[in-house]
Amino acid sequence: MLKGIFLLRADAYQKIYGPDELTAINQLVDIYAPPQTSKSVRENPSILNEVEVIFSGWDMAVMDEEFLAAAPRLKAVFYGAGSIRYFVTKASWQRGIIVTSAYAANAIPTAEYTLSQILLCLKRGWPHAQLVREQGGFPPRLPVPGAYGSTVGLISLGRVGRYVLKLLQNFDINVIAYDPFVTAAEAAELKVELCTLAEIFRRADVVSLHTPWLPETEGMITGEHLASMKSGAAFINTARGAIVREQEMIQVLQQRPDLTAVLDVTYPEPPEPGSSLYTLPNVVLTPHIAGAMDQECRRMGQVMVEELRRYLKDEPLQWALTKEQMARMA
Repeated sequence: MLKGIFLLRADAYQKIYGPDELTAINQLVDIYAPPQTSKSVRENPSILNEVEVIFSGWDMAVMDEEFLAAAPRLKAVFYGAGSIRYFVTKASWQRGIIVTSAYAANAIPTAEYTLSQILLCLKRGWPHAQLVREQGGFPPRLPVPGAYGSTVGLISLGRVGRYVLKLLQNFDINVIAYDPFVTAAEAAELKVELCTLAEIFRRADVVSLHTPWLPETEGMITGEHLASMKSGAAFINTARGAIVREQEMIQVLQQRPDLTAVLDVTYPEPPEPGSSLYTLPNVVLTPHIAGAMDQECRRMGQVMVEELRRYLKDEPLQWALTKEQMARMA
């Protein structure tokens, strides 16, 4: 029987690995120690001496040479969360350690949140609610694009963007997308029209951002993009705040009260005290809740159980990530 441990933050352990997931893992793996954290294994690296598989999540220890020397038998990491970039290293790739991630499962609640906001924004739900609050009664209804014949623009067709696209195909909505890495043939298969970034902002009634935060994408969304949006349009960001030039966005939102910005992410996060994002009437600010939370995290733990079963049967892992894939993502 393989020897394994859990290595992640205490709150992440409780959220990701519920009773069903723990029962399944304990039936298949000898969990020989209590749950560990990155701090506990730094303080007592000898706990890693027997480990062959690690079940992890947020706050996985960085697999540097010191960590790997303490874990000579380690073969695989089952990471029940999203990005593995912060803990994999050149040394761990060279050791050939398998790393599989629940990033696809984490994309599902983000896409669901995004869909909810797209539909609400197409009804101009937030501006209507704000007017009711300000006027203490029902105001005249604002004109709305609605969910029939309107246009939604998606920026980047990665895992989340593609899932949002799939969900939107249940509605009578025209979807356009910007992603320089998607070919015309792929776009045809996905049934989406590719456009330039500038076109997305000019044409869409709602624009939803799903771009990863990389050096090349930092500050990619400018005030000029937002200023070019239709009257009554909305911008949704569930990606990362640093992709948007925030001060330019604030200036546009101050000048264009007809626009709505739904921001689940900011930079810095949370915004600094006194930021206009807290008080602008056309900004809806949520505290990074789009991704997996609470009960939703169990889906990620279940994905890791399924990956463990494949691993034990010597079957290809569905969500394993390689060094080459990580390089392409960057």
